[in-house]
Amino acid sequence: MSFNVVDLSGAERTPRGPHAPRVLIYSHDTFGLGHIRRCRAIANSLVANYSHISVIIVSGSSVISSFQFGDGVDYVRIPGIEKQSDGRYVPHHLNIDLGDTIRLRTDLIKQVVLSFDPDVVIVDKEPIGLRGELEPSLEILRRRGARIVLGLRDVLDEPAKLHEEWRQSGAIDALALYDDIFVYGLESIYQPLAGLPNQHLFADKVQYTGYLKRAVPSPMPPNRYPRITKGPFILVTPGGGGDGIGLIDWVISAYEADPTIELPALIVFGPFMSREKRKDFAERIARVPKLESLGFEPRLELLMNRAHCVVAMGGYNTFCEVLSFDKPALIVPRVRPRLEQAIRAERADHLKLVDILHDPVETGASTVRDPMLMAAALRALPKRLPPSQAFVQGLLDGLPAISRALASDLSTPIRGRALAQNATITG
Repeated sequence: MSFNVVDLSGAERTPRGPHAPRVLIYSHDTFGLGHIRRCRAIANSLVANYSHISVIIVSGSSVISSFQFGDGVDYVRIPGIEKQSDGRYVPHHLNIDLGDTIRLRTDLIKQVVLSFDPDVVIVDKEPIGLRGELEPSLEILRRRGARIVLGLRDVLDEPAKLHEEWRQSGAIDALALYDDIFVYGLESIYQPLAGLPNQHLFADKVQYTGYLKRAVPSPMPPNRYPRITKGPFILVTPGGGGDGIGLIDWVISAYEADPTIELPALIVFGPFMSREKRKDFAERIARVPKLESLGFEPRLELLMNRAHCVVAMGGYNTFCEVLSFDKPALIVPRVRPRLEQAIRAERADHLKLVDILHDPVETGASTVRDPMLMAAALRALPKRLPPSQAFVQGLLDGLPAISRALASDLSTPIRGRALAQNATITG
């Protein structure tokens, strides 16, 4: 079996039968790009290694249609929900209340489960889904004999906060419903469930896969990038951009204050940055010869691969891309509403995988950001060693490890269990 994951479109389709294995991936997607990009990487890897299978991603992402999926992968978009800066959830588009939106999402997820009848289900991050919307479907899946997998990024939050959050939601009890728990990271770097009680009830289900290596996608012409990408440049990415205003402001101010910064920078705002802030930043960037910008690039891997080095906030997917394309990186993590990015960045800095620079406004250490502090970091960045020089064993084994772990369910040409539509159980 080959695990050289590529991201190409237009390849010859493998003949498929109605009884080939099926995979459903659930992603609640309330904020940013992280969840859908992680699920997309896993889905594309699975069909690259088991070309006869079908994968459906159920997602609330408003930008899922912007991404490229391999043959055998499709998606169902459920009504979106946004997480506000104060932690509240609200419907993204619908003019109905949150409760009605959750009920609608719950019914839609249940219908996909009943109709698609997956053999394997991978649930991204939330054991019971958003506000418990996945619970009815999990019960159906258990009765039908599906293999249910909880997929977790390397860091969720600080242990005490995760314990309280999962205790209140019922997520801890729901771990009993899962056959496997895949952690997309290394045990030696971080153990995201270490703070939970009753470890003996689920510890034997946990498998650390390694991080998810990303491939360079095939460009779709026309593929015109700004002028500065023709030579060495720094890629600045705040991910989805909804919480990246501070990072971008700090980088722009550094170039405004210090024209001696050697490498130019391309700033990619992300799809969730407000139009007003994007306009303000674009006006400032236009006055600085060493800066250019883009709004949103769904195939950010292409730019990451071109860049000499990277400045980012440190979300899981960006971290995977930095490792995959072996780029010197400066991580400026957020610390609110959770410490996930800061924990990851500090562990990675300790292992000499990346450099870290804390935002004093984010941490509360100051009310202003020093442009010259960022300028010094930008001048030093091109000289740091790439992550590969840290020699961390098994660092990027995640995608092949997932495929191997699911081989017993996906490698056969027909489904390994009785089809639910032929069984007496209807859900």
